Amino acid sequence: MDYRVDDKALNASDFLAFVNQIWPGSYDEERTGEALKKTLNITAYDGKKLIGCLRILSDGYYFGTITELLVLPEYRHRGVGGRLLQLARASTPTMLYFGAQPGLEGFYEKNGCKKGMQSYTIGKKRK
Repeated sequence: MDYRVDDKALNASDFLAFVNQIWPGSYDEERTGEALKKTLNITAYDGKKLIGCLRILSDGYYFGTITELLVLPEYRHRGVGGRLLQLARASTPTMLYFGAQPGLEGFYEKNGCKKGMQSYTIGKKRK
């Protein structure tokens, strides 16, 4: 596996092809490209194939959040997600906050994450 911190080569087209294997949807490529420019993108590749990605949004001092941690289903349980979390911890100057999908708490706890505050959302329709 090849891991890249702050993967500037990650483009919207490749990212969306990857994401649609996990969360199929109708995503705007231009807006996705703009979003990728605003996050620290830590990626995992098997050869040239993108197999994992963790994105961090941070103000660099007070706050950082993991916007998503995604690993292709066929690469799960191989340490990819754990390694992405290690690289995230080492690559940001802030504490990281994030939400976890129900049922994945054990993964995060096994990887040194501590359960924190309850999270809430304010919904908004995507344009």
